[in-house]
Amino acid sequence: MKFKSQAVLAAAVAVSNVGVAQAHVFIWGVFVNGVDQGTFNGIRTPAYNGPPPRGYSNSPVKDLNSIDMRCNVLGDNQVPHTIKVAPGDNITLDWHHNNRTIADDVIDFSHHGPALVYLTPDPPTENSFVKIWEKGLYELGPTPFSPGKWATTWDIKANNGLMNFRIPANLKAGFYLIRAEMVGLHEADARFDQNSRRGAQFYPNCVQIEVVGDGTVELPEGVSFPGAYKYDDPGVHYNIYCSTERTPLAPCTDASTYKIPGPTVWSGAWPETTQVALGPVTGPTTATRWSSWIQQSVVTTATYDQAGSPVPVATSRYTASWSLAYAAPTASPAL
Repeated sequence: MKFKSQAVLAAAVAVSNVGVAQAHVFIWGVFVNGVDQGTFNGIRTPAYNGPPPRGYSNSPVKDLNSIDMRCNVLGDNQVPHTIKVAPGDNITLDWHHNNRTIADDVIDFSHHGPALVYLTPDPPTENSFVKIWEKGLYELGPTPFSPGKWATTWDIKANNGLMNFRIPANLKAGFYLIRAEMVGLHEADARFDQNSRRGAQFYPNCVQIEVVGDGTVELPEGVSFPGAYKYDDPGVHYNIYCSTERTPLAPCTDASTYKIPGPTVWSGAWPETTQVALGPVTGPTTATRWSSWIQQSVVTTATYDQAGSPVPVATSRYTASWSLAYAAPTASPAL
């Protein structure tokens, strides 16, 4: 499958050797049974939201009706590598903020919320996203208005950005997308449709996989993105500072339990997921400066002058266009 334009292609790849200083959380690598598949391989990395040095990849998606809720900005475009997995394999997604090292802060500690993983055939269709893993609030805060312990911050952030799950047992061979997601609820006491400056922040990211083997189990009907979440869902409109084991104070109501957004986890998913030992990272640990970015559906491409500043040279209008049939990526790098 070819990218729709050179501008879109440029938005999806890095072209220079200058490190990125600002970024929000997104997936930098994938381990299969503890073996790293190479930095950014198989990952549909979201586009940058502005020019260097202050733009960053994976701005939060807050509009629940946007196609970006599916796989983030440019998520409809395939990348050159697809990761081979087998049913039962342990998958570890490596989320990061600035660089792929244990020193990276992964995600701001204020961004408490749930983490989720969906699986869909590639390309997705209506109601094809099936939830196979989730973790949300797992320990209440000790005092009134303390946020409690959440998957994004007290689990994944504290574990250097690692998110673990398994490929469902006996899953039928074919091409799939992993849709993994971190959610920040630090402003979710307000609804985005009522206050666009606030609202829950969603960080979806998709990974291309090919399931091999002779499995016979097909995914059941799932949900659609957009469409799976609503602004009034209790897991979307929620005050994290009411997640306390003591009696909540005004203006809190009884928010001692939290319902993770979306459907229940599929019964065919693994009931428990344990972390496996990981080998070394393969590939770069820093991102490179970008030559294209997208703002309000306008893609800007640039060159760099002698001082290293971006000089815009072209713009184009971008509209997501999802394929109806799978098309093999153009190349697959050797590991």
